[in-house]
Amino acid sequence: MKIFSEELVDKAVRELHVANLARATIGEVLLVAQYLEKQTGIPFIRMDQGSPGLPVNHYGVEAEKAALDRGVGSQYPAAAGIPELKHEASRFVKAFLDVDVSERSCVPTVGSVAGSFGSFIACTQRIPSRNKVLFIDPGFPIQKSQLRVIGADWKEFDIYSYRGSALREKLENILCEGDIAAIVYSNPNNPSWICLEEEELAIIGELATRYDVIVMEDLAYFCMDYRTDLGHPFRPPFAPTVAKYTDNYILMLSSSKIFSYAGQRMALICISDSLFDRQFPALADRYHDSGVFGQTLIASILYMITSGCTASTQYAYAEMLRLSSDGILNFVEDTREYAVRAEKMKKIFTDNGFHIVYDRDVTQDVGDGFFFTVGYGDMEGGELLRELLYYGVSSISLSTTGSEQQGVRACTSRMKDDLYELLQERMSAFREDHPINR
Repeated sequence: MKIFSEELVDKAVRELHVANLARATIGEVLLVAQYLEKQTGIPFIRMDQGSPGLPVNHYGVEAEKAALDRGVGSQYPAAAGIPELKHEASRFVKAFLDVDVSERSCVPTVGSVAGSFGSFIACTQRIPSRNKVLFIDPGFPIQKSQLRVIGADWKEFDIYSYRGSALREKLENILCEGDIAAIVYSNPNNPSWICLEEEELAIIGELATRYDVIVMEDLAYFCMDYRTDLGHPFRPPFAPTVAKYTDNYILMLSSSKIFSYAGQRMALICISDSLFDRQFPALADRYHDSGVFGQTLIASILYMITSGCTASTQYAYAEMLRLSSDGILNFVEDTREYAVRAEKMKKIFTDNGFHIVYDRDVTQDVGDGFFFTVGYGDMEGGELLRELLYYGVSSISLSTTGSEQQGVRACTSRMKDDLYELLQERMSAFREDHPINR
């Protein structure tokens, strides 16, 4: 039996001016869920927005408070970042990726959103004939919206059918056209939680070098592949990265998920030293500067967007990175709760007739973590999103992430112990109302 009537959901969609619920953005789904809760007093099980669901890291809080007490709030921070953060960023990348990036090439940004925005601008302007971005989907919808803002175009493909060695031919067929400036993906992946394996990263790196394409590797969920014993600084296993296979890379490291520091909007872009120092005449002509990639990105692009990053938050991030590299703060164990939630939630869904859409990496089953994907019979993703709303469960359709598969993304971050029984009740009712033959 439905909890929310079709009429009430339609009213919410109409009053909130949601153009198409089947392709609703995360923010639109969030508003619909909040509207229905407010109108009825019935709580939603929120699987829509990927906001951290763990307490903020207290080391960061104390370091930020101490920085403010020292008076750092009275001065503008340097656009390139404070020395303490740049030092600890370089050390952190070495500790957990076993990759050498100099301090000067580690640059703070106001969240990875600002990092990707500035990087897209620099990447698509460095060579006039290369002005498109290639998305290895599914991915983060905001990044395509950023390209709309700057007027850049993109190509995309769903990696679902191109895992392992099949990725090479697919990528080469696109890159050989000569108009791709950058490749972007997240690893672990938002929304599917697939993880690119070493063979695939090697393929991406090799082709990026051959075709002079910059790889933007989004590591928002850094070391959160809990199938591997990651999180031990300066000793293997290290987190996988394309930086092992090419010098054409920009790594995006966010404090939001691994340290639950989302509210302070702090991230890093770590640019390979080789790329940082490359000089591009097109950048020099446009910005009337040296055209050196790293300097142009910092001073002529990022500074125009945010004028630097909050000084006190940089000290907080530096301290959390320092303690992680020292082995005092184990951020991997701190976030493992997401895997526990995912395992329980997946079981409830699969026990009630759902299936995991992105269920495999190349050599093993997809792990448990911050996100997972579910489908139901032959329902289209937009239809499933709407139907789940009737039962008090919010999600987003995979179609909004560049996926060609049918289903929805589920986020584990807002799940609490007292909601599992409620989720079971609601999905049991869903199955009863939607019989399928599998």
